[in-house]
Amino acid sequence: MVSTAAMVGIALVALGMVLTPGPNMVYLVSRSVAQGRRAGLVSLLGVAAGFGVYLLAAVAGIATVFVLVPTLYLVVKLAGAGYLLWLAWRTLRPGGTSVFTPTPLPADPARRLFTMGLVTNLLNPKIAILYVSLLPQFIDPQGAPVAVQSLILGATQIVVALTVNTLIVFGAGTIAAFLATRPGWLRVQRYVMGSVLAALAVRIATDRSRAAVATG
Repeated sequence: MVSTAAMVGIALVALGMVLTPGPNMVYLVSRSVAQGRRAGLVSLLGVAAGFGVYLLAAVAGIATVFVLVPTLYLVVKLAGAGYLLWLAWRTLRPGGTSVFTPTPLPADPARRLFTMGLVTNLLNPKIAILYVSLLPQFIDPQGAPVAVQSLILGATQIVVALTVNTLIVFGAGTIAAFLATRPGWLRVQRYVMGSVLAALAVRIATDRSRAAVATG
């Protein structure tokens, strides 16, 4: 139905993207550090629901809408890039703090944690680009129905992303405690994450992969 090469390929893409700092990582880490692992896991459930929305959209062929209406895709892409730049500025600005720095946050109830996880993922430009531009590259037009292939490949991405994000939730507190006693390392982590966020925003804003989808 779906070749092993395609599944391995999308799994590697998913792994690379989930390990790159982005809105999901920032939100999950900040909630796990400030409110504990349970809050992090509830937030992760919201993130998982967001993945489910993207998966259903991929199966329904919603990516075709972005191909046919490039202006809509451009708006979504630039909005996401702007959000990443804002996160980068918050991290790099004078007096900015690392995502691993414990900060007093209000203890949100489970419903809000779930909703914020969902919204954060739905507005995550990395995930939008993955499903709109990258996942279609692994679809074999001569293979199983496109909807079936999209479902399997999307499920593979979700498994990889949720596995890594679960490890992030469980490890956030330990990492925060480690960095708290090493201010130099904390400063380096802040600059590295901020720089990666800014670079990712620029790359997303200048990405032209939609043309590849339209002609592929």
